[in-house]
Amino acid sequence: MTIEYGFGKIIDVPFSEAISRVTDALQQEGFGILSDIDVAAALKKKLSKEIPPYRILGACNPPLADRAISMEPSIGLLLPCNVVVREDDANQVHVEFMNTDAVLQLVGKPGIAELAGEVRQRLERVMSAL
Repeated sequence: MTIEYGFGKIIDVPFSEAISRVTDALQQEGFGILSDIDVAAALKKKLSKEIPPYRILGACNPPLADRAISMEPSIGLLLPCNVVVREDDANQVHVEFMNTDAVLQLVGKPGIAELAGEVRQRLERVMSAL
C-alpha cells in the first residue's frame, strides 16, 4: 500500500501480535511509543459503534525529534510519526506508516527535508522487518 501521505503492508499475524512486532521493530530503529490510541475502543465508548481493531501508535525517536525541534520549534505540530495498525473486515492486518517526506516537507526547510528522509528510511526498515 502506498498513498501520498503514507505507506504500508499487510502482515499475516493476529492483531495483538502485529502490535508487538511493530513495537519491537520500531525499538530496533530507536523509536519509542509516546501514545497508543485505541480508536475502536473510543468509537465503541463514545458512539456505541463497533469497528475492527484499529490503533494509532505515536512513534518518536528522541535524537531525531530533538534535531527537528532545534531546526523548527513549531514542528511539534507534525510529530510524532504515526503508525496505524488496523484489521479490515476480511481479518487482514494492515500496518501503515506516516510518509514523513510528504508531511515534513510542509515546513520548507532543507535540513528538515533531509531529516524527514532519514526518518522515512528508518520506518521503511521497520516495515521490512515485519
